[in-house]
Amino acid sequence: MPLTLVDQTNEALPVWLAETGRLDALPEAARAWAKALRFSAEAGSVLVVPGEGGTPASAVLGLGKPDPRRGAAEWRGLLAGALARKLPDGDWRFADEPAVDHDVAALALLLGQYRFGRYRGGAKGDDKQPQIRFQTPGGVDRAELSAVADAVFLARDLINTPANDMGPAELEAAARTLAKTFGATVETIEGDQLLARNFPMIHAVGRASTSAPRLIDLTWGKPSDPKVTLVGKGVIFDTGGLDIKPAAGMLQMKKDMGGAANVLALAQMVMARGLAVRLRVLIPAVENAISGSAFRPGDVLTSRKGKTVEIGNTDAEGRLVLADALALADEEAPEMLIDMATLTGAARVALGPDLPPFYTEDDGFAADLATASERVADPLWRMPLWQPYAANLSSKVADTNNVTSDAFAGSLTAALFLQGFVEKAASWTHLDIFGWRPKPGPTGPVGGEAQGIRALYAVLKQRYPGERN
Repeated sequence: MPLTLVDQTNEALPVWLAETGRLDALPEAARAWAKALRFSAEAGSVLVVPGEGGTPASAVLGLGKPDPRRGAAEWRGLLAGALARKLPDGDWRFADEPAVDHDVAALALLLGQYRFGRYRGGAKGDDKQPQIRFQTPGGVDRAELSAVADAVFLARDLINTPANDMGPAELEAAARTLAKTFGATVETIEGDQLLARNFPMIHAVGRASTSAPRLIDLTWGKPSDPKVTLVGKGVIFDTGGLDIKPAAGMLQMKKDMGGAANVLALAQMVMARGLAVRLRVLIPAVENAISGSAFRPGDVLTSRKGKTVEIGNTDAEGRLVLADALALADEEAPEMLIDMATLTGAARVALGPDLPPFYTEDDGFAADLATASERVADPLWRMPLWQPYAANLSSKVADTNNVTSDAFAGSLTAALFLQGFVEKAASWTHLDIFGWRPKPGPTGPVGGEAQGIRALYAVLKQRYPGERN
């Protein structure tokens, strides 16, 4: 990796932190250089200060305008990721105790170096990255942060891989590779066996593709430990089905397996750090393609739970495959059931691409997750499961429709649809993520993104501490 966190070294050059309008606190040489270059310390900006002979002597990381709000130290810690891209080769350290959260800043340093280079031939342009050794801030657990960063990179890599190289079989292979690393087991139900084993909606959504649909089932941990089950939407590409998307709507649809990528990444954190849980990961992996065997608007599907579902729109396929997977997960009454999915555009309309909503009736878990979200700077926002809206999913010919007849509260009603397939789990939470970074930032470039899993891991670690915590 181009950036490595290291132990203390006397040769490391200092990185000063500065707020806009408060450059007077910098050492004289850094202050004079900042003034000469009109450096204003905007958030995420980096100034390298030369010494004798023009070699780097120090650097300044801009924090932007002073921010007295609660949690500012955590969120501003993410700005340290810019150093991974903008510092030259060498040994570096924060000049003094940084006015940002140490753990978040150190993690941001690791995350900021990410590149997806699978399809780039050789070193080109900005792919030539400097080799940076950064002194670990005080009190930071390097092993813990490395495990988190590696998991984030896994999610990003899986999402960034195009569908021609990330079909249902390749997603299964990724799960098997992960399982082998940590001694987990994987069972897969594929093709027509989905019908024989009573997963009709997973089969219906995926049967039009030349790549067979499947349900991936990974388990790890002691059977006697609390059951925690993760379910991730694994639609490797979404044409919309017969209710076909416009061309522009398909451009990012390789990311429609972002829920699956994120639960695999979260599972990697859990297993790498040895949390005391019986972990299960369920991924319905399908391609929503178009052919003569595609499911149709107006079809009525019978779910694993026995509930019948009228298809109001084939482009609302993710909730169908999740419903069968959630029904299976619910049968063993786990202590905690969490699903993640790139489910609705309505969530983006409501909260934008960077703030995923989550839905749960478990107030204690919601409070813990909201607190963790701020503490680790992993944005999430609780939304209500407003039960009166469930009536909008009614059907004249089936137990429910997969969509409402109006355009209101699309993310909320999708969550209500999923809730109808969960009864026995002690706690259920649904996250409607985007799985994509639309603009480059200090902690990563445009592309696939891990969302919510750092906050989820923080809660799981607190509740089920393991051998490495």
